[in-house]
Amino acid sequence: MICKNDKQESARLHKIILKNAEEVLQDLKLPYRVVTVCTGDIGRGQVYKNDIETWMPSRKAYGETHSCSTFHEFQSRRLNIRYKEKDSVTGKEITKFCHTLNNTCIATPRILIPILEIYQNADGSVTIPEVLRPYMGGQERII
Repeated sequence: MICKNDKQESARLHKIILKNAEEVLQDLKLPYRVVTVCTGDIGRGQVYKNDIETWMPSRKAYGETHSCSTFHEFQSRRLNIRYKEKDSVTGKEITKFCHTLNNTCIATPRILIPILEIYQNADGSVTIPEVLRPYMGGQERII
């Protein structure tokens, strides 16, 4: 996501894209938690990061399935993504670098683990989550 160079706007949009990722898990009816990643663990250029961890029964633990990061100007400086606006003090036109945000929203290989494990039946078949059935031609189970 690309937005104007404004920390409040970045924070507002971060909440929106984090909510998008949470809604995917809620629709899939998967247990999850949101973690605020400490500065020692965030990647290069990241200003703020949340991981979403989904319950993985085989691990008997939560595992990261999503991440949501705010970069402020780091990526846009490298990509030279800029815009012009009038300075509020001088009235002169100035060039600013955009802020950027990233969200995996759904990383297919990672999300398959909790889907398969949580929806697996005793006979080895997998019940397809209701929200995915329209994309599976109405199929209810994978045998």
